[in-house]
Amino acid sequence: MARDNKIIRTADICDNHRDDARICELPFRDVGGRTHFHGEVVCVSTYEDNSGLRAVLAEGGAGRVLVVDGRGSFRRALCGGNIAKEAFEFGWEGLVFNGAIRDSHEFEVLDFGVKTLGLTAMPPRHTTPMVRETQLRFGGTVFNTGDYLYADQDCVIVLDQPDHE
Repeated sequence: MARDNKIIRTADICDNHRDDARICELPFRDVGGRTHFHGEVVCVSTYEDNSGLRAVLAEGGAGRVLVVDGRGSFRRALCGGNIAKEAFEFGWEGLVFNGAIRDSHEFEVLDFGVKTLGLTAMPPRHTTPMVRETQLRFGGTVFNTGDYLYADQDCVIVLDQPDHE
């Protein structure tokens, strides 16, 4: 499955969009096989539960990035290696977790981007399923479904519209 491997640096985007680039202020860790990715935002929220994640990923992710607001919890993983592999196979450009993942060693071999706040070994609960959202707020920024996200080693930024060919 072909992905957009063109490297677009967040610093360049910020130079061109000083007034409208929204920077996420969280200290994400890169755990995927790529540290740079970009795509149209799809928003979901949850708390220590990844019920419904596979269904969202199965919709296909070509040109898209899934942003998951897990409220910053490190107690339970929102994604493990098996689900990450499914996300890769369904063509997602990247995943961003405001929360924790597990089995990080299984993410490294997948040629797509994954950013997470941290790691844990605990599996998710299955009590409060994920909810599709039109807007998420965390890390000092707003993510809207349909916005455009750029990520690299420096940071995660969001624009209302894409800024590349």
